Amino acid sequence: MKFPGSVLASVFLFVAETTTALYLSSTYRSAGDGMWQALTLLFSLLPCALVQLTLLFVHRDFSRDRPLVLLLHLLQLGPLFRCFEVFCIYCQSSHIEEPYVSIIKKRQMPRNGLSEEIEKEVGQAEGKLFTHRSAFSRASVIQAFLGSAPQLTLQLYISTLQQDVTIGRCIFMILSLLSIVYGALRCNILAIKIKYDEYVVKVKPLAYVCIFLWRSFEIATRVVVLVLFTSVLKAWVVMVILINFLSFFFYPWILFWCSGSPFPENIEKALSRVGTTIVLCFLTFLYAGINMFCWSAVQLKINNPDLISKSQNWYQLLVYYMLRFVENALLLLMWYLYKTNIYMYVCAPLLILQLLIGYCTAILFMLVFYQFFHPCKKLFSTSVSEGLQEWLKCVCCDCRRQKSCESVEKTDLRSPGDRDETPSSSKISSMPSQILNADELCSA
Repeated sequence: MKFPGSVLASVFLFVAETTTALYLSSTYRSAGDGMWQALTLLFSLLPCALVQLTLLFVHRDFSRDRPLVLLLHLLQLGPLFRCFEVFCIYCQSSHIEEPYVSIIKKRQMPRNGLSEEIEKEVGQAEGKLFTHRSAFSRASVIQAFLGSAPQLTLQLYISTLQQDVTIGRCIFMILSLLSIVYGALRCNILAIKIKYDEYVVKVKPLAYVCIFLWRSFEIATRVVVLVLFTSVLKAWVVMVILINFLSFFFYPWILFWCSGSPFPENIEKALSRVGTTIVLCFLTFLYAGINMFCWSAVQLKINNPDLISKSQNWYQLLVYYMLRFVENALLLLMWYLYKTNIYMYVCAPLLILQLLIGYCTAILFMLVFYQFFHPCKKLFSTSVSEGLQEWLKCVCCDCRRQKSCESVEKTDLRSPGDRDETPSSSKISSMPSQILNADELCSA
């Protein structure tokens, strides 16, 4: 049975970040910064409450008679109790022989064009551990993008205004960045397992390293760009955030309304129509929060029973990163034009170049992951390199067509006098034949 390391990582980040947030808020209170204290507590306690609700919802404890578990979650101790429960199940599984097992069928990755189907026995303990891992994965994503991401942006903004980074704030920002990157990594793994649910998926360590580097560069550059822009144009940043957030929030709903599909009723049997609507709104809210900072890797599809699109859409991926790169460049340009005296000793062109190169580095690691380390790359209809080659061919063909059209237009725009002065090819070609015919007549 696999060691539940992901559960341990999720609980460690949850406890460390919450503890550091409480300590930092106390320092803001002693310094008289009431607004920073309130925002720090808000971005810390709100995701804590959402994490408790997520764990209760996944384990379906609302419909079960477990008052002690509900009390522990109410006291924000739910993740610690769940972690203790996970390790109790893991330790007891090697000593207790289970009388009942279930058999699941999975397909192996194709080799030489063939894919074999295998059967695997899953006991009750392993099934419980799978549920716990799934719950903690979703909780890590919620904590990362509804708590750690705005928290990191806030603390970096405070450090920029005060031109000072304390030890406590530095540790807090490192923990927040690790939490966001870990949440993005869990998004990638969840997307792979949902899209290729019928296959045995094994993620190699190099794939984890590549995803970690990809997400680290992407999220770090995005947060720095937002903080720089906010420090000089505070009013405009609200419009930028609203446009980004509302676009990604309403995009799944617009696709759902255009499809004409009926309202999904099979998300959870115990939920009413109002409860289903609340859950769907929360999912789209989380989806928008993820895409604010990085590529979600999961495409929300409300009219799908699994709520996830299982097709690999390279076009959406390309459009997202192109638009995000252009947006980051425009925000950095606005910062450069309106920067204040607090950036007097900062080399602005070099900083802009470093941030843009950092974002391009993230895209490079993403392409490396999909080309070499994706666990299901054998199932892709086209690889990344083939897609880039086809794209370059299309670009070259378009350039050639434009050049040919321009040359044709130039010939059409020539003056009639030039056309009369220049002998046509038909006249030149007809002259030898006319001379030849005259010679033949003379000889006759």
